[in-house]
Amino acid sequence: MNTSSGLLTLAELTAQDAPTVGGKAANLGELILAGLPVPPGFVVSAPAYQSAMDQAGVRAELAASHSEALAAARRNDTEAVIGICERMGELVRKAGMPSALATEVRSAYARLGSDLPVAVRSSAVGEDGADASFAGMNATFTNVLDADALVAAIVECWSSAVTPRVVSYRAERGFESEPAVAVVVQGMVTAERAGVAFTADPTSGRRDVVMVEAAFGQGEVVVSGAVQPDTYELVVPGPRVIATRIGHQTHQIVRGPDGHDLTVKLTPEMSDRRVLEEREVIEVARLALRAQEHFGNPQDVEWAIDTRGVWVVQARPITTLNGHGETGRVLVSGLAAAPGKVSGAVRVLSEPKQGAALLAGEVLVAPMTNPDWLPTIRRAAALVTDSGGATCHAAIVARELGVPCVVGAGSATTELVDGQVVTVDGGTGRVTEGRSATVAAVTSERPSGPAAGPAAPTPIGTRLYVNLAVASAAERVAAQPVDGVGLLRAEFMLTDALEGRHPRDLIAKGEEQRFVDAMSASLLTITEAFAPRPVVYRTTDLRSNEFRALVGGEEHEPVEHNPMIGYRGAFRYLREPDLFALEMRVLAEVRERTPNLHLMIPFVRTRWELEACLEMVDASPLGRQRGMHRWVMAEVPSVLHWLPEYVGLGIDGVSIGSNDLTQLVLGVDRDSEICAEVYDETDPAVLAAITDIIGTAERLGITSSLCGQAPSSRPGFVDHLVAAGITSISVNPDVIDSARDAVASAERRLLLEAARRDSR
Repeated sequence: MNTSSGLLTLAELTAQDAPTVGGKAANLGELILAGLPVPPGFVVSAPAYQSAMDQAGVRAELAASHSEALAAARRNDTEAVIGICERMGELVRKAGMPSALATEVRSAYARLGSDLPVAVRSSAVGEDGADASFAGMNATFTNVLDADALVAAIVECWSSAVTPRVVSYRAERGFESEPAVAVVVQGMVTAERAGVAFTADPTSGRRDVVMVEAAFGQGEVVVSGAVQPDTYELVVPGPRVIATRIGHQTHQIVRGPDGHDLTVKLTPEMSDRRVLEEREVIEVARLALRAQEHFGNPQDVEWAIDTRGVWVVQARPITTLNGHGETGRVLVSGLAAAPGKVSGAVRVLSEPKQGAALLAGEVLVAPMTNPDWLPTIRRAAALVTDSGGATCHAAIVARELGVPCVVGAGSATTELVDGQVVTVDGGTGRVTEGRSATVAAVTSERPSGPAAGPAAPTPIGTRLYVNLAVASAAERVAAQPVDGVGLLRAEFMLTDALEGRHPRDLIAKGEEQRFVDAMSASLLTITEAFAPRPVVYRTTDLRSNEFRALVGGEEHEPVEHNPMIGYRGAFRYLREPDLFALEMRVLAEVRERTPNLHLMIPFVRTRWELEACLEMVDASPLGRQRGMHRWVMAEVPSVLHWLPEYVGLGIDGVSIGSNDLTQLVLGVDRDSEICAEVYDETDPAVLAAITDIIGTAERLGITSSLCGQAPSSRPGFVDHLVAAGITSISVNPDVIDSARDAVASAERRLLLEAARRDSR
């Protein structure tokens, strides 16, 4: 290949080329040099990028703007960083690729094979090293199918080197030079199975262990944590398999007929089928160990299997090893519900009134948690429950409070005993025996203030909101790069503010003002923290099964066999107008001080319910206030029919509650462990309903949002929402950064597809 053009084949690269092709490309060259099976490809070098900017006459301006952006990032001037980076990105895109280089790229692509899908990945100079990883910061495109799209993707990779998150990272790491980004173009592996292999245990630091994780289809479901992969543990020398855990996988991502990634639901038989045979596990481990031997340090290796065999697609040093010798036996395991890893003594409690028995630093183990457990969860070092799923109360609150959490552990309350010291890993769903030497001591206090100087976020066109439930988390979450609160779960705030008392218990005892005062104070904590950004308050969606355990709840809550589809939402307000009126008083008082507060009505089944609720709002002090938006939750499939009439009643926003919408479209209780494999927010029927709602909202001129769990946990779901034209997405606080990246990637993909269409 003509190296003077700035293009080099991967096979001719070594570590010495990292200053011109970046760490990712250099590592791939070293893997080929070591004789490992690596898909063929080439790299557009960093000097080629700089030469392109020189030829366009913008390099000097880019360098000056980059210095200006670094200075703004170091003084935490987020707005300035975003503005400068937008200007630099436009300069790069307008400069584009010189015709001579584009011709070389097209020729190199043709030599790889006819109509070969390729992956296009940024390889920034300085990335994938020991001191700075740049992990996931620059752009990546998969399944790029033609030469024009390839050229466009390379230019997008160039522009990703001057985004706010990259500039902020460079500022933090002390980089001063102008960004230099190479681009790797590599043949795609049509992966039937894929995953990662660690040549040392990344959690315990053991160097005599290889950990292999595997899933069906492409490997991003493993990296993103979207499925529970198979986990194989091998000991070296050997390597020899010493432990196997078969995961439960609901779906796989494969290359679709049109060349784009396609999410395919797995059958029940496939979901629990072993991914790799033992000989294949050993083969993957041996390849990873060969990479370790070549580089001289433990490696994180990404691999994929197609009809030709096993391929190594990436390798990088493991930078998170913490030590040696932790071999804690797994006592119970469940769903990874909230990240973090802590050690502490077990405290098994069966009901929230026992909460006072929980001591600081202890691990709360309970059958299941409802809103009345909130004060206890707040004091727990970690939380483990027998039942529950990713959308249950325990998972939602734990993520927001930063409490490591494992749900659906089955027999935790019987397998674990009071005083037993365990380590809870909310990222893997495992509870192991003993105290981990790699875990910092747990204190009874959690951070509540704002984080120091958030990095400049990637600019996106879709608004990114956050879901919130606990007022004490407001200041910390408000410091993050979000556009407001898209879902404020009032029922969680209510149980916290009223200290476990049922609201009707206060009304029965003539303590209505206490209700108003407590709720107003709690709500103001949130609206003031986020002002002037909007806070969308979802009125209390009281479900009888969750609120019977509150003080006085047994006297006021009916016993229902199907509370998920029972006495809740808008219908309940019509039966209990006095409680709804109190809530309107709270909102009116808070809006007088912070007019960024807006109203959302949940679980609306029919037009007449909503009409009656809105009449009650109009009759309250809240109804006389100007500028308040009125939203409706789209949880019940009847919204597909009624939405135009809802808009006619004055609704100007619709928020899709994908958790409830999924359970009602598919007819499955979202909290049922028995039917968990049926519950799938990416089911085509659910996606069709969501697309219809977004399209109707756009046609009627109202804003649309989605506030369910799916954008926080499902690959490809954000792509679907952005492609459908959604106005905003609201996510859990713990995934703000990754959600923003997913939205940015989806928006870039749409631009590339539009560019491809226009070029034809």
